[in-house]
Amino acid sequence: MDNYFQMNLTKGQIDAISNLGLAHMGDCVFEILCRAYLCARGGKNVGKLHRDTIALVKAPSQAKFADRILPMLTEEELAYYRRGKNAHVHGVPRSATPQEYAKATGLEALFGALYLGGKTERLNELFKAVMEEEPC
Repeated sequence: MDNYFQMNLTKGQIDAISNLGLAHMGDCVFEILCRAYLCARGGKNVGKLHRDTIALVKAPSQAKFADRILPMLTEEELAYYRRGKNAHVHGVPRSATPQEYAKATGLEALFGALYLGGKTERLNELFKAVMEEEPC
């Protein structure tokens, strides 16, 4: 692998990664997309950027975003979402219900799988759909 900004793993390689491994990658991908979205909108100091980023990446928000894009997902994408949603996590933050945390983990696993597969256009399409109604 020469370029970690442009990943292009095969489906088999992605499938070999654990559910929580995909969510680990997707957590980072989703956060960088949120940070880029907020920076591109401009007009915020770093404190406001940080607070708004946290608001977007917390589990209750991600659960709402997952519900928003579920109808758009292909069968393969749904499979990655379900893998994350059904992962056995060892703890749920106090700010989220177990159901919200499961949906958030599903969203992260989906975003992780898409990133690792080099499907950045699809990632962008789903992220734009997620952010359509956000007031940030």
